[in-house]
Amino acid sequence: MQESIIAITILWTFLYIYAMLGSLDFGAGFWGMIYGGKDNSRASLIANRFLSPTWEVTNVFLVLFVVALFSFFPFAASMLGVLFILPIGLGLILLTIRTTFMVFSHSVKRFGRLLQIISGITGLLIPALLVSILPVTLGGFIIMEVDTPNLLYGKLLTSFTTYSHILFGLCTELFLSALFLADYAHASGDKTATATYRKHAIWLGPITIVIAVITLFTLVPEASWFLDNVKANSYGFGMSFILFVLGYLALFLKDSSGNRGLFRYAVVFVILQYGFAIYAYGSAHLPYMIYPHLTANAGFTNPSMFYSLLVAYGVGLTILVPAFIFFWRLFLKDERYLKQD
Repeated sequence: MQESIIAITILWTFLYIYAMLGSLDFGAGFWGMIYGGKDNSRASLIANRFLSPTWEVTNVFLVLFVVALFSFFPFAASMLGVLFILPIGLGLILLTIRTTFMVFSHSVKRFGRLLQIISGITGLLIPALLVSILPVTLGGFIIMEVDTPNLLYGKLLTSFTTYSHILFGLCTELFLSALFLADYAHASGDKTATATYRKHAIWLGPITIVIAVITLFTLVPEASWFLDNVKANSYGFGMSFILFVLGYLALFLKDSSGNRGLFRYAVVFVILQYGFAIYAYGSAHLPYMIYPHLTANAGFTNPSMFYSLLVAYGVGLTILVPAFIFFWRLFLKDERYLKQD
């Protein structure tokens, strides 16, 4: 396997992890805002309990992704920086605002409701800005002027494929977060919140799949090469759909206590579903990072630097993985935290 393919696979793995964690993080913020205005809302308490310790972890993987991108593909940095400075810049500003409120929320209790509103609104706007990058990479929205790429904002903002990508991203975020919060509430012994989030996951699941299919048919003509590659990677997308069906059915099966919803199985199947879908999408995107102007090989670093970076990331992950396992046990499995009043 070529070094550039290994690097893009590592990069795609960080993107996959961040997409999953980000969906849970931003989605929990949205649900916390929706139910936070209601007195004694169990759904809001569960969302905030999950959100409180996890937003820092999500940001760690965002940093890992950005560092990996510019380490493995330094020659792509100039083009990516020029093209995506506006959506990325706005996203970082919103993320800074959200993080600031998160940091000080425990010190200034009287701004608790404002925190929920900020967290909920930015939880929709940040993913929307990030997802809007995807259609640009498929072609049709960039022109080259004297070797300088320029993004056609007018065409991008009036294209139906842009908004279908954003809608799919938001539905994915809300579906994944509702599904995970149903499992989290179930583990916490909160039947009211479990029923609330199970209901949301049931109606959001099929909608997300339908919008995903519609999005493929809204691609601009310049992205026809990508549709051809999607057909060539039909196995990955087919496995993704099968796993979705299994996860969705788990929401209707009864557990040993007679309650509907095998939530842990549903979460595992759906996470695997998105894994197959994301890697199939990434495979279909090759060899281009931005069609037709930038390929993975053209933006790649030299092989000696690649292997040095590979060792550095290996050492870093041997430190991070045990820390994340400890974090999982402390905040997401410890009954003293899950079942606190």
